[in-house]
Amino acid sequence: MGDAAFAEDQSSSVSADRAARLRASIGAAVAEAGGWLPFDRFMALALYAPGLGYYARDSRQFGLMPSSGGDFVTAPELSPLFGQALAVQAAQALDASEADAVWEFGAGSGALAEQLLSALGERVRSYAIVELSAALRECQRARLARFGEKVRWLDAWPEAMHGVVVGNEVLDAMPVQLLHWDGAHWLERGVVATPEGFAWQDRPTPLAPPLDVEPVQHFAAGYVTEIHPQAEAFIATLGERLTKGAALFIDYGFPEAEYYHPQRSGGTLMCHRAHLADADPLVDVGEKDLTAHVNFTGIAVAAQGAGLEVLGYTSQARFLLNCGLAEKLPNASLQQRVHALKLIDEHEMGELFKVIGFTRGCEFDAIGFSVGDRSHTL
Repeated sequence: MGDAAFAEDQSSSVSADRAARLRASIGAAVAEAGGWLPFDRFMALALYAPGLGYYARDSRQFGLMPSSGGDFVTAPELSPLFGQALAVQAAQALDASEADAVWEFGAGSGALAEQLLSALGERVRSYAIVELSAALRECQRARLARFGEKVRWLDAWPEAMHGVVVGNEVLDAMPVQLLHWDGAHWLERGVVATPEGFAWQDRPTPLAPPLDVEPVQHFAAGYVTEIHPQAEAFIATLGERLTKGAALFIDYGFPEAEYYHPQRSGGTLMCHRAHLADADPLVDVGEKDLTAHVNFTGIAVAAQGAGLEVLGYTSQARFLLNCGLAEKLPNASLQQRVHALKLIDEHEMGELFKVIGFTRGCEFDAIGFSVGDRSHTL
């Protein structure tokens, strides 16, 4: 057996062992919960169980193509122009809040941090990353080593933040609860363990989507959707800790009326592996990403309830164009231009991805939302 084949075989063996241990760990959690585990707890373990979950493993998650070994690509990996454009808005927010500090939640491979630090230069004196995954943290350390002590890592929320907060594709990775409408009642969908593996089981619940409608008239039997208490709690905590400054979140999702549209009968929960998508999170647990689209209305309501003001809400395409992406294209390489166009193409990332901004203690006309603000749709 050659070295490459031996290494691949060893990697497969390690992956299989880790997957088996994760299944056993989740199985134990199901048993401890009385035989039924709410999906949000299952999702949290599948993604973040220490040393075993998808984001806690050493394997690579991010990559431009399947051949890279990655499962998906995010905007900063796709093009450095993403971070350069976002830096324009960040700089304006830093000036308005009289600050020189940035916090990034869920920094992934570190690509966005690298782009923001490079573009903002001495405008930023402190760049703090809140990252739960030890494996991703090490990847970020290696990538950002040249920025020295300007970059630091936090294990939890800081007590207070004065400056700019950013999060790219962080809200969609927060565990969600699943709801199923059977035609007469809402049921919460959870996970049970069987001899063949994990399976779905629904239970009665007082929970319901945050819509002021009569479900019998609005939803057909079999309708499945998500609610986002963890993401909303995250935003509420942000409101408690952000003393002065702005927060910008980029993610895929919809306003509430569109999120809970009767035709979106299967919900938005998806899995990603090797640049392919599927809708079965109970298979290959820990070996693929689990994600749900963001209900941006719920996020905005949570922010306002915590004392933040909505700075703006628009499509990723409009936000990046407002921040000067088009003016940066002529100086980019052909490959960079091709990839950057995917950021604003409405059939790629331009329309599905949205940007929402919040502020406290400073007022300014945000460049990123200057044209095409959709806050009225939230």
